[in-house]
This record gives sequence, structure tokens and C-alpha cells, in this order.
Amino acid sequence: MSVPTLDGVTVGTVIKEFRKKKKISQEVLSGLADIGRTHLSAIERGERKPTLETFYRICCALGLTMETVIKEIEKKL
Repeated sequence: MSVPTLDGVTVGTVIKEFRKKKKISQEVLSGLADIGRTHLSAIERGERKPTLETFYRICCALGLTMETVIKEIEKKL
């Protein structure tokens, strides 16, 4: 049995979808989450996986609970 892995592209896609639903630019979201815009862009493209702290800050900046975002990620996995 293989060990399940968390797909970075799926995580990034879900974050991007929530950001677009809220009509927030990467520039604004990265400022609210106190992370660099290029870092957020890399997360949304699946090139980087956010740390738990960064994930928490992004969720807070979107006005969402981590649970809400994680449930959406799990639906897509």
C-alpha cells in the first residue's frame, strides 16, 4: 500500500479558486497574509507547498477557516 501524498497543485488550485471567488488579487491577498506575492504565486501554481503557518495566514486573509479550505482540497484529491 502506498503512502498518500498531498498534491501541491491541488492545494494551490483551491487557494486560487477561493481568492478569485472573493475577487481578491494576488497582490492584495499576499499583503493581507503577510507573504510575498511571488511566494503566493508559486503556491497557487503548485510549485511550492505552504507551511502550516503560511496556510493558516492565507486562510485568515481569505476570511475562511482552515477546515473549509482543507475540505475543498480533500474533495479534489
